[in-house]
Amino acid sequence: MNFNDIFKSSFLENITGVSILDMAVALILAFGIGLFIFLVYKKTYQGVMYSSSFGVTLIALTMITILVILAVTSNVVLSLGMVGALSIVRFRTAIKEPLDIAFLFWSIAAGIVLAAGFIPLAVIGSTVIGVTLLVFVNRKSHFNPYIVVVSCDGHASETAAKEYLCKTTQRCTVKSKSAQKGMVEVNFEIRLKDDNTDLINTLSEMPGVKSAVLVSYQGDYMG
Repeated sequence: MNFNDIFKSSFLENITGVSILDMAVALILAFGIGLFIFLVYKKTYQGVMYSSSFGVTLIALTMITILVILAVTSNVVLSLGMVGALSIVRFRTAIKEPLDIAFLFWSIAAGIVLAAGFIPLAVIGSTVIGVTLLVFVNRKSHFNPYIVVVSCDGHASETAAKEYLCKTTQRCTVKSKSAQKGMVEVNFEIRLKDDNTDLINTLSEMPGVKSAVLVSYQGDYMG
């Protein structure tokens, strides 16, 4: 092969660049691993509203990636043009969950590894990653954090509410506080000693306490 043969490209010659069998096997494997990634994502999702379209995107992204890599590896000219074409693509969809980035990168990496022919690496690696995510993401913390929003009428009732929470919970810290004439609202982060939440009922009946709300705390707090 000389220098001219490297850059020789015609449509008819490119048809036989990748065999039908290679394409079929690659797409089937990509679909299988993409489906596995989708199932792991579905099992480990901990957000508020589940997006089925994002799960389907993981399958499609694995298959699309393997198509691109197969095309690039079969033609030098196409690989140079692909770099320029992909450099102008901009994705403006905001990723709110940090774990979603891991799933997107996982899908792309699986497609690249499969297209490179490292099938055992793709299968075993995806299995290990999936089991790791299932174990650690679904692991329940022994002490679940909560936010208690207490509305009271003054300093005395606020102090009494805080002392009661410190006595009945394992941990109690003030996250934020807002005050206006005749009302004080305090947000406490607490860790319960057990799954019993009756302390909120008792707290709401204390003198000077107008309302008490218990909210599950996932670690993201705006205050």
